[in-house]
Amino acid sequence: QVLLVESGGGSVQTGDSLKLSCAASESTFSNYRTAWFRQAPGKEREFVTIISGSGRSMFYADSVKGRFTVSRDNAKNSVYLEMNSLKPEDTAVYYCAAELGSILPPSSRSRSNPNSYHSWGQGTRVTVSS
Repeated sequence: QVLLVESGGGSVQTGDSLKLSCAASESTFSNYRTAWFRQAPGKEREFVTIISGSGRSMFYADSVKGRFTVSRDNAKNSVYLEMNSLKPEDTAVYYCAAELGSILPPSSRSRSNPNSYHSWGQGTRVTVSS
């Protein structure tokens, strides 16, 4: 497992932007595919996006496609989530998750299943007010 620490959350208004960071303890972080999930109060944890270990492949949930961008800098052992045009429905605790294996699973069900990831951060809260 790899230790993950998220940062960058905060309180913003509708239409604003935020950039979340996920720092990993593992120096070979490129060996891990990494995802972002979020969990709103009273709701189940929801898949947001995933990026391959190389950073060349990614998938997004339909709810964030075109607004959110995932990227990584393996030299800094970090993955980022840039969130633009934020909406109140984006309010949630955002979690970084990683799994050994740089290639993305072909199955969307596998990519979006929280049980597919063994390493999780503690989460960072994002609040979007109208």
